[in-house]
Amino acid sequence: MERKSLAIILAAGEGTRMKSALPKVLHPVGGRAMLAHVVEAVAEAGIERTALVVGRQSETVAESIRSGAPSISVFEQGERLGTAHAVLAAREALEETPQAVLVLFGDTPLVRAETLARASAALEAEDAAVVVVGFRTPRPTGYGRLVEEDGALVAIREEKDASEAERKIDFCNGGAMAIDGRRALSLIEAIGNDNAKGEYYLTDIVALARSRGARAVAIEVDENELVGVNTRVELAAAETLWQHRRREALMLSGVTMTAPETVFLAWDTEIARDVTIEPNVVFGPAVTVGEGATIRAFSHLEGARVSPGAEIGPYARLRPGAEIGKRAKVGNFCEVKKAEIGTGAKINHLSYIGDATVGEGVNVGAGTITCNYDGANKHRTEIGAHTFVGSNTSLVAPLSIGADSYIASGSVVTDAVPEGTLAFGRARQVNKPGRAHDLRERILATKRSKENGNG
Repeated sequence: MERKSLAIILAAGEGTRMKSALPKVLHPVGGRAMLAHVVEAVAEAGIERTALVVGRQSETVAESIRSGAPSISVFEQGERLGTAHAVLAAREALEETPQAVLVLFGDTPLVRAETLARASAALEAEDAAVVVVGFRTPRPTGYGRLVEEDGALVAIREEKDASEAERKIDFCNGGAMAIDGRRALSLIEAIGNDNAKGEYYLTDIVALARSRGARAVAIEVDENELVGVNTRVELAAAETLWQHRRREALMLSGVTMTAPETVFLAWDTEIARDVTIEPNVVFGPAVTVGEGATIRAFSHLEGARVSPGAEIGPYARLRPGAEIGKRAKVGNFCEVKKAEIGTGAKINHLSYIGDATVGEGVNVGAGTITCNYDGANKHRTEIGAHTFVGSNTSLVAPLSIGADSYIASGSVVTDAVPEGTLAFGRARQVNKPGRAHDLRERILATKRSKENGNG
């Protein structure tokens, strides 16, 4: 039977420096838990089996990841006795003698699938028992140094144990490593705890492998890919790096961003080519933007689909369930929620459209709102194609307006409007000559009375 590769993701850290009730690995980057980014990289690398080692709030962590990756095996590390001890929590998976074992951390959300595949392939290409993923930095202080001789990795030396010469090494341990599956369990079991903390460090596997006549090597990747998160400051730094990577990928695919550093994306944002995104736009989860659309400045989109050629904003908000048709327009200070806006429809100014269907070519005037909530239930509004809705109109749902109708400005519409109908929903205006002066005097007298303490 073909041996499968195994990834062991370590997610048992306490995360105390995050100062949070939420487990560290569930803090989001790009609107998605850090751990979910790592799990996705593992899957994209073609690693067939994944073991997740959890600790604090283990059920919360396990359930959050099982919903998106139900095949993951979860193991709990009861005591915190170091990284090698954490890996051995997944002993059951290791005992299956996988082809390769990839060990990585749940708080490194920027690790790439290509790197994991490369580390795994290097085991065979380099005839190595261990492949360590490292990076070079002009600021190596605090990192374990990768000590090499003649192209082989001799040791991972922690800074406190490093010689003066070793401290000058700028090649540092990134944490992730690949281990030959045939030797993984034996090597990890042999790691001792002869150190100040009495813990079992996975980094000792390099020297141990060499003592058994096996070869260890290091591969180099960009420093930013291996950023780990232990504090909110580092979380913000990871978010910045992730956003830069995602913006760059979109622009290279044909998206225009006039001020990319002000555009914020979610992990699943899909934007087609020839889309233009103006400054200060935020994409929440589950947004798709079709080819040639324009997202103008200061708009916020979440759970929305924008069809090709549509125009959103400036200062527009699309909430979950917003479906904007081809060449439709949702303009400044407009909000759309759980509504389908038809091809070429226009909602240009200061309007709220919720729980509605707006037909093709409809014009919604400024200040129009759908009154969709009665205090307990939501109700729908249906507006037929090519209807004109005048400014300052309130559409009280449930309501159906037929195609080619005309709603007079300032109307409150509560009854169905048949197709091709002109509808007025205004109160009758009454003029009373000369009474404005009398009313104003009465109002001022009341004000003076209050100021004198009589009211």
